Amino acid sequence: MASSSKHPTRNQPYENRSNLNDTNPLTAYLFRLMVIKRSNLCVSADVTTTNQLLELAEEVGDSIVLLKTHADIISDFAERTIRGLRDIAARKHFIVFEDRKFGDIGSTVQKQYVGGPLSIVRWAPIVNAHIFPGPAIITALKEAAEHALSGYNAAVSTEISADELEAHNYPHDSPIASASSSSSSDPHSANTGYPGAATSSSTASASTAAPARPTPNRVPSENVGESVSSAIERLGSPPLGRALLLLAQMSSEGNLLTGEYTQRCAQMARGHREFVMGFIAQESLNREPADNFITLTPGVSLVGKGDGLGQQYNGPDKVIKDAGSDVIIVGRGILIAEDRAEEAEKYRAAGWRAYEERVGLRKVGGRLRDGS
Repeated sequence: MASSSKHPTRNQPYENRSNLNDTNPLTAYLFRLMVIKRSNLCVSADVTTTNQLLELAEEVGDSIVLLKTHADIISDFAERTIRGLRDIAARKHFIVFEDRKFGDIGSTVQKQYVGGPLSIVRWAPIVNAHIFPGPAIITALKEAAEHALSGYNAAVSTEISADELEAHNYPHDSPIASASSSSSSDPHSANTGYPGAATSSSTASASTAAPARPTPNRVPSENVGESVSSAIERLGSPPLGRALLLLAQMSSEGNLLTGEYTQRCAQMARGHREFVMGFIAQESLNREPADNFITLTPGVSLVGKGDGLGQQYNGPDKVIKDAGSDVIIVGRGILIAEDRAEEAEKYRAAGWRAYEERVGLRKVGGRLRDGS
């Protein structure tokens, strides 16, 4: 593919990109959250129990903007998992991204998305998919999300009061209906809340007098003119909606997501900007003038070149500065650390420094890199 080095988004700050026309609402929110937390870090939660997942989320939550989950490897995944993720995401201010990698015909992925033991649409604002089944996989997931959220809104507006939310100890600005709040087993019913979700107009009656949120302990505080806690409070909760990332490129050796496949992926995304927020890729795929897709890149490590199983690693500088990606995804580099909170903070700082240098915001000797 042609280089993205000359595309306007390559040198635009995240905050500016959040205000561009036709930007996916969840993308815009994520860009703003990144600016406030001074983080472009996503941690890959490759763990196998609910306790391990929630412990990791607590430890790294202040340094990340996204937590990437693999629900199908959590041996005891249940309502407790969903509630725990929701609560931590609301306190620590990050968004959950379920790395499901959908890849089947439309009717099947819809069932996988809204039903089964995972009911992913309930709790994961962001999911991802392969495009090898064809473009119908995008429309199928979009329709399933819209149906689920529409059913949720109708149920919440008639069944759940603010008092019920308080009784269950749910944040008033988090539209979640627990299994105990609804007797329906339909995955399109009220059981479609997700961590940190904002209320829609149909749930306004259940969203007044939101309780104050705890201030994160380790969120960087270099923002000028406004405290991090007040900026987060002003930002509010994520929009009530779902978004999709397309798997356009991979970091594993010998993978087949290259060339024409990657180009087709970008083309399909342009036809569904309201739902497709960006890509899992090794470089920015913004090429057309209206492109403002966000790019998440896995296989990032401060040390090491590979794992012997085909995974290849790159550093934050190469991923953010050279390739123009927006978010670094880190797994084992943080998971195996003795102090995971401290290690996450190292990756956050490295990723943010690379971003600031890319867009010309990094200060050197008291002056911006571009000399202004």
